[in-house]
Amino acid sequence: MSRSTKSAAESAEKSAIIFGLTPSGKADSKLSQLPRPALVLDTNVVLDWLLFGDPSVAPLAVAINQRQVRWIATVAMRDELAEVLWRGLAAQRDADAAALLAAWDARAEMLAEPARLPASVPLCCSDPDDQKFLNLAHAAGAAWLLSRDRAVLRLARRAARFGIDISVPERWTHGAQ
Repeated sequence: MSRSTKSAAESAEKSAIIFGLTPSGKADSKLSQLPRPALVLDTNVVLDWLLFGDPSVAPLAVAINQRQVRWIATVAMRDELAEVLWRGLAAQRDADAAALLAAWDARAEMLAEPARLPASVPLCCSDPDDQKFLNLAHAAGAAWLLSRDRAVLRLARRAARFGIDISVPERWTHGAQ
């Protein structure tokens, strides 16, 4: 389907996914008084949400936008997203990279880059580019690290010993809320 023939319903559905609107089309204004658990999103999950409007991440978008959870990130994570977008992915999708980064800025709670994990924490990723997600999840006490990367997902059993649930977003949306 060409971009010019997209229906208004498809555009509305994508907006609802990105901005976390409820089925009625309104954001839920109820904020919990309980501490909000933290989660870390890898770049592919962020792209599925903010660029592709993937319906499988819609419950995650709602939880972040309604501040039911804290999406925590670092400058290195934002820089990785920016690099992917500016390399041409945003243009291929006819998307505004600056607007996508602004959406990140409005939603992510930026934290300082954590130190490398100590040797006593055996969460060493086979892909060095993904180690930053594990370092932050552990250092910040995140409840979840959501990823589509096999190298990260392979560490799920080990990470559980440290209180981190590593999973794909579809699994989180069905069982974590």
